[in-house]
Amino acid sequence: MPTALFISPHLDDVAFSCGGTFATLAQAGWQCVLLTVFTRSVPNPTGFALACQADKGLGPEIDYLALRRAEDTAAAQHLGASDVRWLDLPEAPHRGYHSPAALFADLLPTDDIGPELTTLLAAAVAQTSPQLIFAPQGLGLHVDHRQVMLAVLAVVPPTVPVLWYRDTPYIIRQPNALPAPELPAGLPETALPLSEAALAAKIAASQAYASQLGFQFGNAEQVRVKLTQLASAEAQVASLSPAAERFAGQAGSSFDNLEHI
Repeated sequence: MPTALFISPHLDDVAFSCGGTFATLAQAGWQCVLLTVFTRSVPNPTGFALACQADKGLGPEIDYLALRRAEDTAAAQHLGASDVRWLDLPEAPHRGYHSPAALFADLLPTDDIGPELTTLLAAAVAQTSPQLIFAPQGLGLHVDHRQVMLAVLAVVPPTVPVLWYRDTPYIIRQPNALPAPELPAGLPETALPLSEAALAAKIAASQAYASQLGFQFGNAEQVRVKLTQLASAEAQVASLSPAAERFAGQAGSSFDNLEHI
C-alpha cells in the first residue's frame, strides 16, 4: 500500500490540523507515518521555556516534552498511524525565542536549526519513501512551522506531491489568516470529505493531547465542538458535506475513491 508522511512541527499539529485525513488514509489501508520535528527534552528549563509549561500547571520537575511524546503516542493510536517518529530537535523557546511575540515574528538570524533539521528530514523522507507528504502552511506564522516549511521545500523531491495543511487552531482563531511567505505561490486547492468515523478519530486523537487542551481550545468538550464546527465550515467552502479538510497543493490521483470511506 502507499505511504503518506505527515510532518508535524509540534506534538499535536497534525492531529489538530489534518487528523481526519490521516484517519481516512489509514482506514483505506495506507501506511501513515506521523513525524514530529521539535520534540527534544531540555533539562532544567528556565525563563520563557519554563513559562511555556508552568502556564499549563506543569512545574520545572516535569519533563514537559516526555509528557507530550506520551500524548503523541496515544493520539497516533486513534489516528491509525503505522509509524511514529520524533526528530530530536529543540522547540523555539530553547533556540533564542524568549517571548510569545517572538514566536510569531521574523526568524532570528541566530536560529541555526535549519541545516540539522534539513538533514534529519531528508533522512526520514528517504527511509519512509512516501507517495504523499503533508506539511503546514504556516498559518499563524509560528517560527517552528516556518522552519519546517523551509526544510520540506529543501528536501522533498519534485516527484512527491506535498499537501500543505491549514494550521489549527490558528484558523479557528483567525479565519482569514494568510499562509507563511514560505508557502509556494499559486497552488491549487485540494479538499477531502471526512466520514463520521474519520472526524471522530481526529477528535479523539486531538483530545489525547491533554496538556495542550486548556490553552488551545478551553477543554476536551470544546475540542469536539470547535473541530466539528471547523470541519463543517471547511466542507461548506469546498462544496462538500458534511465535513472536510482543505489543503494547498494537488495530490493527483492519490485521493481517488476515498470519498466513501
